[in-house]
Amino acid sequence: MRELTRPESFVRPPAASPGDEVAVVAPASGLAAVYPDIIDLGVDRLRERFDLNPVVYPTAERGLEYLSEHPAERADDIHGAFRDPDVSAVFATIGGADQIRILKHLDPDILRENPTRFFGTSDNSCLASYLWGCGIVSYYGGTLMTDIATAGRLPAYNERYLRRALFDETLGSLDPAERWTDDPVDWADDDYADTDPAFEENPGWEWDGPAETVEGRLWGGCLSVLHGLLAGNRACPSPDAVEGSVLAIETSEQLPSAETVELMLSCMGERGLLGRFDAVLVGRPQTRTHEHDPGEDARETYRERQWTAVRDAVRRYNPEAVLVSGLDFGHTTPVAPLPIGDRVRVDPTTESVMFPS
Repeated sequence: MRELTRPESFVRPPAASPGDEVAVVAPASGLAAVYPDIIDLGVDRLRERFDLNPVVYPTAERGLEYLSEHPAERADDIHGAFRDPDVSAVFATIGGADQIRILKHLDPDILRENPTRFFGTSDNSCLASYLWGCGIVSYYGGTLMTDIATAGRLPAYNERYLRRALFDETLGSLDPAERWTDDPVDWADDDYADTDPAFEENPGWEWDGPAETVEGRLWGGCLSVLHGLLAGNRACPSPDAVEGSVLAIETSEQLPSAETVELMLSCMGERGLLGRFDAVLVGRPQTRTHEHDPGEDARETYRERQWTAVRDAVRRYNPEAVLVSGLDFGHTTPVAPLPIGDRVRVDPTTESVMFPS
């Protein structure tokens, strides 16, 4: 499969309006079928908090083993949702590990002819990169189970930025959340919907590099998924395609070591990609799981070591790039859905990140 070239132009799919139908699909995995109560919670919040009419597609109700064996059906649901003139947004239920297998079943002409706002994180980086190659802006965030059906109350930060991503032309200014958490939640807990996780104060963003404002198209997602795309040679942009663009990366619940993060970025550098970006946005990493909580000091050390690994890898290939870390997107809570493929302005002089009109 050849590398993606830069599309001649990008389109922002039409904004949704209150009362619109939105699709719920499972292009990454069938984990949602294991937790139907969480899907119901997400659907209810789309209906009650956003005044939308969710339509649950067949893949969202299929189990893990079935969807794993039928990647073409996952692609068919994407096609169906994009082609439906009544559907103004498409929400992935959850991430997974093998969305790369649906890409060969996608028809780019169907997607280009019917641009629709797509929301999803983690393994949905595959589809975001594929849509980038089609010249369609999509949103890295807004995953139903993790970003909408959050434990306890829906964070105001999630709701504010998801409203912008759904109903506005652009996301506008991206601001740090006041508080954040990576407190592990249990979808099987009977009190899940009524129990807020433990939040902590946000220390803010950290900047590195020259004090020069840059602006470019956004590409990226979950680092391990991007690494898989490069290894499988699927939906990968060529170095020329990302010249002058901005890279967004974050790490998953697998908690990769700093050495692994540096290695994955080095592979991106050796492929000729890392040196072409003018700026890199780094999401705050998750630091603990149900199985392992190393404690506050070790969690802070993990974040510091990962940030150092990112800086070292990027500087090796791109000494002049602007870097900013600790942004609210990815696997922690709360999050803003970043518009992959849209233009973003990164300004170290005012320490601001803006998606202009």
